Amino acid sequence: MGTTTTELYIDGKWKPALAGGMIDIIDPATEELVTRAAQADRDDVNAAIDAAHKAFLSWRKVAPWERSKVLRKAAQLVAERSDVIARQLTLETGKPLGQAKGELASTVELIDWFADEARRIFGQTLSGRSSNNRFMTVYEPVGVVAGFTAWNFPVVLQARKIAPALASGCTIVTRPAEEGTGAVVELIKCFIDAGAPAGTINLVTGKPEVISETCMDSELVRKVTFTGSIPVGQHLMRRAADTVKRMSMELGGHGPVIIHEDVDPVKVARTAAMGKSRNNGQVCVSPTRFYVHKKHEKVFTEEFAGALAKMKIGHGLEPDTEIGPLINRKRLDFIEQFVEQTREEGANVVTGGKRPADRNKGFFYEPTVFNGVTDDMRVMNDEPFGPIAPVTTFEDFDEVITRANSLSYGLAGYVFTNSQDLAMRTMEELRTGIVGVNNFVAATAEMPFGGVNHSGFG
Repeated sequence: MGTTTTELYIDGKWKPALAGGMIDIIDPATEELVTRAAQADRDDVNAAIDAAHKAFLSWRKVAPWERSKVLRKAAQLVAERSDVIARQLTLETGKPLGQAKGELASTVELIDWFADEARRIFGQTLSGRSSNNRFMTVYEPVGVVAGFTAWNFPVVLQARKIAPALASGCTIVTRPAEEGTGAVVELIKCFIDAGAPAGTINLVTGKPEVISETCMDSELVRKVTFTGSIPVGQHLMRRAADTVKRMSMELGGHGPVIIHEDVDPVKVARTAAMGKSRNNGQVCVSPTRFYVHKKHEKVFTEEFAGALAKMKIGHGLEPDTEIGPLINRKRLDFIEQFVEQTREEGANVVTGGKRPADRNKGFFYEPTVFNGVTDDMRVMNDEPFGPIAPVTTFEDFDEVITRANSLSYGLAGYVFTNSQDLAMRTMEELRTGIVGVNNFVAATAEMPFGGVNHSGFG
């Protein structure tokens, strides 16, 4: 299997990093090298910012309908090339090929949605205080945008930064996480081949601290959009104050799942297993705290753990694989330590809690269900961002709402009930930006996405 080599894309040209640096990206299922990506330094990033600023002066004047055509064509090209991009995505991130194809389908929908949004940039006209006066509100693009994204959904997260920026008349300097770089490069090529002018999109890869700090220092960068952890988001917000940049922050979550008394616990358990196993739990809106009505504790826990235990763990390109590896060695070490601490604090492992015996290579870890957990344990307070699912119980509505809302996170929450009244009450009381009712679908192209509290804004 060959190795992909990628370059930076600055001012309409693919080019190596000025200092010649490279970053190795490995297949997390085999630990073999799959991609070598150019490592940008400050000079590369500043060149990208300058190119974006120069392009902005003309791109902002392009008619919204023409910007829409570029995005529509890009969506079409992503759809046509999705099989190739999905395979690269699986090699670089480990996710099962079916899930990678699902990410590409979401990417197509997202870009297509913003192709329409480009044509819906409406201002407002108000009557004045005299008959010959009118007040007009006109929406203007802010300028150069810096986009920083996480590794769990490299392609769709990049599309979520690039498409709205171009639709609104902005230009962008964008940095994907190292993992997934090759797949993101293929995404960028779709925008290029769709007619995005030189400088409107600039791709810089490499060490996040070098790229982000250079962008934060620049007066030319007028907005930052970030998907990642709360601590990094807080750092970027502090840095943005120096140059008064606008910000959009999609940060971490610790998703509560409230399973009420009136449901079929077997059906909900199987649905929960599918939701929890997605991308091996490496999802910001993953269900991570299961509050089950006391009546259903035994049946739900057994069915939930059993469904997860039966899922096939393997390389994402292997047929029927349902759970791939964790993204890298650092994340595997984190999950192993997290599980061990949860054990030491007194929780019981119902299933999992170890690496699979038949996988000597790669960063695999079994989906792990705990019961006997208490609210003061780390697993109920810190985002695991992996295949860990603590199950606890409740009997009183007000009690479970208080417990679910006790953390500073507020991205996504979920409720399972057959009662419309109970669903509405739970939705209204949960302090999360997104609430799923009887499913774990938390993001679609047409739906606003974001959190409250420390989980972000914008």
